[in-house]
Amino acid sequence: MTTRRTACVARLAGLLLLMGLVAACSSSNSGSGGTGAVKRMNTLPAPEVLAAIPNADQVVYRVGPSDVLEVSVFQVEDLDRTVQVSAGGQIALPLIGKIAAGGKTVAELEAEIADKYGARYLQSPQVSVFVKEANSQRVTVSGAVNKPGMVALTGPTTLLQTVALSGGLTPAADPRGVLVFRTVDQQRMAAKFDLAAIGSGKAQDPVLHGGDIVVVDQSGLRGALGQVRDNIPVFGLFSALLI
Repeated sequence: MTTRRTACVARLAGLLLLMGLVAACSSSNSGSGGTGAVKRMNTLPAPEVLAAIPNADQVVYRVGPSDVLEVSVFQVEDLDRTVQVSAGGQIALPLIGKIAAGGKTVAELEAEIADKYGARYLQSPQVSVFVKEANSQRVTVSGAVNKPGMVALTGPTTLLQTVALSGGLTPAADPRGVLVFRTVDQQRMAAKFDLAAIGSGKAQDPVLHGGDIVVVDQSGLRGALGQVRDNIPVFGLFSALLI
């Protein structure tokens, strides 16, 4: 029952997302003389560094918004804290106040916290940071997959791998127009991908980032998806939705 309820919630979330995007695109079209609701980009941009998973050649984890961190200072228990990274990528600690944590590795964050405590309060402090919950590095997968929901990214993970982690496609799925939504510099962007072409090596298998939303077309959503997909002219390239 819980699994079915989770699947229904994920499908509903995907449908609501698409309804919002379609409505926004329609509004943009009506206000721009039908010139289209997207602006084509020639590159596949990564999201803001606060939510970015490391590139393929970087296997270290980078802290992102909503992550829960355990910060401890050796032999100074009063300074130990469990903190959650804010949407803006900051944490707050005793004595030293707010620190920008988003986009930094654990080692970088440990060094910065130690420097701040050492500058005014402690002599040669030893700081440890542990990522208790890696909430920022998750992708939402909705639509015609067998296990819709959240997929945790524990390293560089591609679209094809993410779909596989979601149980693969259902018989009703259309693999030719899978949509990936991403926010870059506060701008909603989208791209469509052909999983069949990716699987055969004819198209790029993009690396996904924390916060991405993957929607696989199915019969119940095909009308809404079609409007969004028609406004994205090129497979494999992200386009800015003018909303």
